[in-house]
Amino acid sequence: MTHRTDHRSSAEHDQSTSPGRGLAAVTADDFSPLAAVGGVRGMVESVAPGVVFVVLFVILQDLMVPLVASVAVAVLAAVVRLVQRTPLTTALGGLVGVVIGAVWAWRTGDAENVFVWALWTNAAYLVVMLVSILVRWPVIGLFVEALVSGLTPDQVRRNGQEAPPSSDAAPDRRSTAPREDERGSDDEPNPLAALTAWRQDPAKVRAYTIATWLWVGMFALRLAVKTPLYFAGTVAWLGTFHLVLGVPLFALVLFGCWIVIRPVLSGGAAASPGRRRNR
Repeated sequence: MTHRTDHRSSAEHDQSTSPGRGLAAVTADDFSPLAAVGGVRGMVESVAPGVVFVVLFVILQDLMVPLVASVAVAVLAAVVRLVQRTPLTTALGGLVGVVIGAVWAWRTGDAENVFVWALWTNAAYLVVMLVSILVRWPVIGLFVEALVSGLTPDQVRRNGQEAPPSSDAAPDRRSTAPREDERGSDDEPNPLAALTAWRQDPAKVRAYTIATWLWVGMFALRLAVKTPLYFAGTVAWLGTFHLVLGVPLFALVLFGCWIVIRPVLSGGAAASPGRRRNR
């Protein structure tokens, strides 16, 4: 039992200090651009359907074959992950986007509509980010604090599986109202408190606001470059900039967020009462 506990603690420590993927990368001690985009495999899964579509369309000047080929590549990536029992989040997300774009292009007969779903989602994200800044609830702060506090689906599931069974006697079924001692103590930490507590820290609010602006800039740049190309119907250039402003720009924004956010996360840990007394 001790060995298992030590091994699990060590694994959790390694996971918390090693470069993560996506927004989790900004909470790590070190930043790895490749790890942030899911490694070589994640990067290939993200760009392969778009590359296949653009190359085949330019060569064949036909819509159907590139559509089928790009969807097949996305489906293959999802199936391989399913067989290997690895996380499907990225592969499924990419598959959904590719299928929506392919159906849209097939129904309209316009190849540029393969990329229209990405334009709509970028516009939606842009609006959400801007609104969160205006109401002083920068959305990146919510995600980062949730990650730091372990409020992720995997962690919540793990905590539920590792929770020891209660040794108390079965409660009286005749009474549905919780007893005073079952309602929790003020000394027990509230896992949801982290989602709002950071707003009392001006440094964190400032950092998360800047980080959210970085995402706003990314979505705005994509829309500014790709929207005119979409309306012009220049599929080759639209597909090229879709790839250039995709994974590489995403990794760059994550790196900028890491530079901005990491100091306030480290500062928050260093400013805890226990460490302050030791200085």
